[in-house]
Amino acid sequence: MKNLNRVLLLMCVTFLLSRCTDHVDYEAIEGYQITAEVYFQAESDYEAALVGTYDPLQWLYLNVLIGDIATDNSLCGGESATDVIGLQQIDDYTHYPNNDNLTSIWRWLYEGVNRANYMEENKSNIDFDSKEALYAEVYFLRAYYYFQLVKFFGDVPLFTEARLTAGDSGTLVRVPKEEVYAQIEIDLQNAVDNLPTSQSQIGRVNKFTAYSLLGKVLLYQDKFNEAAAAFDNVIGVYSLVSDYGSQFLRLGENGPESVFEVQYTNTSNWYDWGCPQCSEGNFGIIHTGPRGWSGPEYAQGWSFNVPTEAFYNSFAAGDTRQDATVLDIEAFATATGATYTEGYEHTGYYNNKYIPRAGESGAQTELNYLTNYRAVRYSDVLLMAAEAYNRGGIDDGIAQEYLNQVRRRAFGDQDHDISLTGTALTDAIWEERKFELSMEGHRFFDLVRTGQAPSIIDGFQQGKHEVFPIPQQEIDISGLTQNPGY
Repeated sequence: MKNLNRVLLLMCVTFLLSRCTDHVDYEAIEGYQITAEVYFQAESDYEAALVGTYDPLQWLYLNVLIGDIATDNSLCGGESATDVIGLQQIDDYTHYPNNDNLTSIWRWLYEGVNRANYMEENKSNIDFDSKEALYAEVYFLRAYYYFQLVKFFGDVPLFTEARLTAGDSGTLVRVPKEEVYAQIEIDLQNAVDNLPTSQSQIGRVNKFTAYSLLGKVLLYQDKFNEAAAAFDNVIGVYSLVSDYGSQFLRLGENGPESVFEVQYTNTSNWYDWGCPQCSEGNFGIIHTGPRGWSGPEYAQGWSFNVPTEAFYNSFAAGDTRQDATVLDIEAFATATGATYTEGYEHTGYYNNKYIPRAGESGAQTELNYLTNYRAVRYSDVLLMAAEAYNRGGIDDGIAQEYLNQVRRRAFGDQDHDISLTGTALTDAIWEERKFELSMEGHRFFDLVRTGQAPSIIDGFQQGKHEVFPIPQQEIDISGLTQNPGY
């Protein structure tokens, strides 16, 4: 069971930040407000509020979709050229500050930050034995939310001591991303120092989860020696599953390769089309299935984030990740007698990692897919560690070993091992990330941080598209400056 979800709805009653809002500056609705004077009086209150701080992780399905739609891996798809226009614009590189999807990402991430900061406000109310470990989770989550904000928007408002309220409107400023990264590192170091090595409750982060994210944050800043040292603490703790595709199935959830996994459940009947992400199911999954599906194994969806033929054909012969990653719908339909309807920008291929599967939804099919999001897998850690060891000039031999562990699983032999060094090894590691992590939301950010985006992504303008525009409502409400080119 996905234990972390058992009390998620509790936050709607007990947590001050009781609903999504349209911008960073807000106050809680008075009718739902429960203040610290009557709350945060027992350890159980802090545990429930912590669950509420985890909760925005479930809303971030757009982050995953955009991470591939904005790249050479896939096209937006959908029903038509106007179906979810915000995603269509991102695919075509015509997005602008009024993009609803980008506004949602900004809003949901700052909701997570504000929830963490509400707990920070009330940290000193009472003491209990597990307090520092609990707050280590809070700091990990705040770091994760800020890391996503920096990746998407660059310089962003930074606040850590308390929530923002309506009274703070007009006082916000965008802080250089270097300062945001510094705070992320502080939060993650706190998490590393105080988290346990394991948790009794599935879905809660541990010390190794924190080391993994810290290493990734350091890698994004080209702090290769520090990143390698962080990853050293994770290497060997997890293991690669033998069957690559199995880890994306229901029975593969929270397995030996899972470093950080966002938990979902299909048992909640609470849904609202005005807030579809507010169910406890994975709303992102319905986006990626074939339209009008009638056949075995899969379920119908909305045909977004469709892999391109060029991407499918770029896999090397014998790479088991090809069919585990991409479903050749025409071949599958021919073999099984299944039928489907072609959507907009139909390529003949679908994301086979995150696709609606028969029997995995709840009462409201669209909103209640139980598929977890594998936010950090051990193979990702191995490839990031390989990059740190190589680009930091530390040890190309170790970098090769980590890279080849991933390749041996992919090909089932050692005949495809790589013995390159220097920049050629760097290129091989980056290329491996494309195949190992494709359709998991990483590709765009990898191409940007490594400087490859202008030469690989059609429509990408250097000096502009490395980040997305600040939502126009933030410009209007808070007077924030806009990113260049928007």
